[in-house]
Amino acid sequence: MTNNTPPTVNWRTHLSLLLLALVYIFSYIDRQVIAVLIEPIKHEFGATDTQMGLLSGLAFGLLYAVLGVPVGKLADRYSRRNIVAICCGLWSLATLACGVAAQFWQLLLARMSVAVGEAGGMAPSISAVSDLYPKERRSLVISLFMMGPHFGVLIGLALGAWIAQQYGWRHTFAAFGIPGMMLALLVWVLVKEPRRGGFEGAAAPVVQPSSEPLWREVLGLLKVTAFRRLALACGIAGLAGYGYGVWTPSFLVRTHGVTLAQAGLLFGVASGVGAVLGALFSGWLCDRMVRRNERWQLGLPALGVLIGMPCTLAFILWPAEGYWMWGSLRVPHAMVFAPLAAFFTSWWPSLSYSAVSQMVSASQRAVAAALLNFFLTLLGSGFGPFVTGMLSDALVPSMGDQALRWALVILISLMLPSALLMGSAMGAFVVRRKVLAGSAAHTA
Repeated sequence: MTNNTPPTVNWRTHLSLLLLALVYIFSYIDRQVIAVLIEPIKHEFGATDTQMGLLSGLAFGLLYAVLGVPVGKLADRYSRRNIVAICCGLWSLATLACGVAAQFWQLLLARMSVAVGEAGGMAPSISAVSDLYPKERRSLVISLFMMGPHFGVLIGLALGAWIAQQYGWRHTFAAFGIPGMMLALLVWVLVKEPRRGGFEGAAAPVVQPSSEPLWREVLGLLKVTAFRRLALACGIAGLAGYGYGVWTPSFLVRTHGVTLAQAGLLFGVASGVGAVLGALFSGWLCDRMVRRNERWQLGLPALGVLIGMPCTLAFILWPAEGYWMWGSLRVPHAMVFAPLAAFFTSWWPSLSYSAVSQMVSASQRAVAAALLNFFLTLLGSGFGPFVTGMLSDALVPSMGDQALRWALVILISLMLPSALLMGSAMGAFVVRRKVLAGSAAHTA
């Protein structure tokens, strides 16, 4: 059966994209704000860096990664809009609970509850956004959506650090949890549920949900060479990126002698602005480069990682003695490299999700996005902060106050094999695209 009336892009389409992007921003605020709360929480509960790595990373990442794939399966069958709205409300409520925890184990459980809710936000949104616009605009549109983490870092670190310093870390969770619950209601009422695969052709078939069991779909995706290599590359890049993102405010406090609020403001603004510009530029550039050669869909994220790695290492290793004074704000010279690092390393997440949306049929997009997110979240937000904390504790006897700095250097070095894996997937991506095109032509 075919539908001969192609969907249109109108104000409701743009509003839906905006609201879904706002949900993604709030998910990252709730996820990332703990980076500027590590020091006060650690002090109040007497925790070690390893325990704080568990709280900020593994406790969240493990549940998020495991639950994301079955939720993706549900999103390929039922309303993606409703799933996103319900999950946004749940994780916002759990964020509020973080602020009232009286003991470390209670905070740990609340943090895990945030992960349960957020597991249903990313994959359904990516699937819906992919169907809101035609495929020739998809890299740019997904890049716009994927600015959520960058705005989340900017708002969560800068505003979160200020709230924590002025009113205490508990009020920070409340300040972000309450608006998130209001946003969930807006999504339920206003977001448009797009027709699946509506832009795949002038006479696109009505996409039916896959009848395959989830385990078989997952195995089928893992057999796709391009997907497998890209997923592993994203997992490794996430391991480095999440460890860096969560621990850098603490690094600035310990190594560069800035206050908590200054660390959040400096890193949040520098990284947030750099990443937003990088995501926009990479999406625009990719849509144009792919018209010449589809290999650029994975070539550009690999290039971004390769350029971003030395910029990030320069930021971490730059001597702490040099700084500027901007009024009362102490700005280390190393901050020059933070927006450069963010600009280039922002290329790979959005372009990778865009690539995955083009490796599978419209009926599998949510599961595919969720499976990619599984690798990224489990290795990234799950083990990135945790491993960084463990390395920092382990390096204290030999490195002393510089232990966290060298733990971050070790993590960032993992970006090199990630870039190599992305590059090795380019040829397989082109082959996969040809297979899908042939299959679609045969079905039509």
